[in-house]
Amino acid sequence: MGLHTLATGIDAAGVRLDADLVMPAEALGVVLFAHGSGSSRHSPRNTVVAEHLHRHRLGTILPDLLTRDETIEDEHTRRLRFDIGMLADRLIGVIDWIGAQDWRHGQPYQGNHEPNVPPVIGLFGASTGAAAALVAAAARRDAVRAVVSRGGRPDLAGPALVQVAAPTLLIVGEHDPDVMALNRDARAQLTTLSDLLMIPGAGHLFEEEGALEQVSAAAAAWFADHLRRA
Repeated sequence: MGLHTLATGIDAAGVRLDADLVMPAEALGVVLFAHGSGSSRHSPRNTVVAEHLHRHRLGTILPDLLTRDETIEDEHTRRLRFDIGMLADRLIGVIDWIGAQDWRHGQPYQGNHEPNVPPVIGLFGASTGAAAALVAAAARRDAVRAVVSRGGRPDLAGPALVQVAAPTLLIVGEHDPDVMALNRDARAQLTTLSDLLMIPGAGHLFEEEGALEQVSAAAAAWFADHLRRA
């Protein structure tokens, strides 16, 4: 399977974000990642998930939602990592960037669509990034066609939950009871198709043997199903 890989900068919400974009030939769509607090596009867990998605003909965009200056450790930047509204605005900016690209000339998308039709979009959020992903999905209902949360805090999306139209999969480890309870409450507020998947034996970071592979397989199946339908 051929993969087109591109490191790029994306202008979003008034800042320039570094991002890694990978698209397989004849991709079903592209999954935009929203990393958790303190993480980046180099997150080893999200990289594992992304590589699994590539094998299922799904492209990925892994952006740094914080600029390089914002990653310098101080009291201000620590607050930014939990600023769901700001992170969601930047995700929305990346979603709009995807829609604005000319996918016919020099871009890596090679799908079976009419020329210059952008790929359908899914969002994958981890930890606080899941809340930002859901807020972005609510704001771009026509563009976002599926959402997956890994060990996420969907409750932090607040009133945006009822506005989400994309089918949403919430994945939580069996040994993460507090986050499980928050996910159950958040799912009860969703008005779209949703599911809550518990990974047996897994904790919050899914570090146990085979846990992350189960997350990856479930995410790939969810995205492949719903993005193909879109």
